[in-house]
Amino acid sequence: MKRTRARPPKKHARTGAATLAALLLSARAAAQSATGLQEGVVFGEYSPLASEAQVVHRLLSPLAAAQIERTLQGSHQQLREQSIDLAAEAFTLYVPRAAPAHGYALLVFIPPWPDARLPPGWAVVLDRYGVIFVSARNSGNEANDVTRRAPLALLAAHNLMSRYPVDAQKVYVGGFSGGARVALRLALAYPDLFHGALLNAGSDPLDAGPPSPPSPQLLQQFQESSRLVYVTGEHDTQHLNMDADSLRSLHQWCVFDAEAQVTLAAAHAVADAAAFGRALNALLHPSPPAVGKLTACRAAIAEKVAGQLQEVTRLIADERRAEAQKFLIEIDRHFGGVAAPKSLELESALGWQLPAR
Repeated sequence: MKRTRARPPKKHARTGAATLAALLLSARAAAQSATGLQEGVVFGEYSPLASEAQVVHRLLSPLAAAQIERTLQGSHQQLREQSIDLAAEAFTLYVPRAAPAHGYALLVFIPPWPDARLPPGWAVVLDRYGVIFVSARNSGNEANDVTRRAPLALLAAHNLMSRYPVDAQKVYVGGFSGGARVALRLALAYPDLFHGALLNAGSDPLDAGPPSPPSPQLLQQFQESSRLVYVTGEHDTQHLNMDADSLRSLHQWCVFDAEAQVTLAAAHAVADAAAFGRALNALLHPSPPAVGKLTACRAAIAEKVAGQLQEVTRLIADERRAEAQKFLIEIDRHFGGVAAPKSLELESALGWQLPAR
């Protein structure tokens, strides 16, 4: 019987490939399980929620989004799939060393400054409550809200939820000053991702235009499952007044799970560890609204929207088109997605494009 020898090169090739695969898996597992402060982190996964079309249609009012699409079509362009090149972006994150039994909570933080930093003293608080912190570089007040700040926050949440065991019901967005105002817009537009917001010395009414209320389905989810916590310094009078206006608008829009905290002796500064701890603890303990109160409030809004849209219809029928146009713009700014699709139908009937706002 003729014997044949095994061919060492092939065996070595298989062994080398297996070793390489094992090393890659090991490196990936290490990246996914890394804890503590991590700076200059690069992510690689994209999310449909961060697509330019999603961001435009969720953050802008229906008529404003439609105007952007018409403008692009007129120049034979279209919205991009993604406005962010993740390979060129960097994030700072902090991951507590011990994961809670039901998974980490996650706080996506939008800063007013250009660098990505963990505020002093926050690490101890994040450890205490089992919360992952992430913030994007170059997402400060000078960055565009729609093409940078919003998609960076959305992609950060998506990638952290892919890497770590995160409780999907405890994903929040927050920020300081101008970053807090963007955080509120994102919480309102993406209640299917973010279940609350931590607003540190920055806020707006929900119908400030921007922000504008989203579609009825998203608004209902925001009303039912979002928790909002405001934390502002005692001597930061301007932002305390903004908080008061924002809180009044929450109640007008049937959002009742909100809490305002004032940091004694503080001015316009990022929350210290103690204030952050109180705010984070409040954020993690939602108080769902009473069903009856919510139902009655929603019915009042629906009646008001229907009445105003009917008035635009009457103005168009009376050939008072300039008045109809002006009123429809105001309805779109104030009621946003709640007035659609009827607002878009009326826009089409008028046959004009919105002026730049």
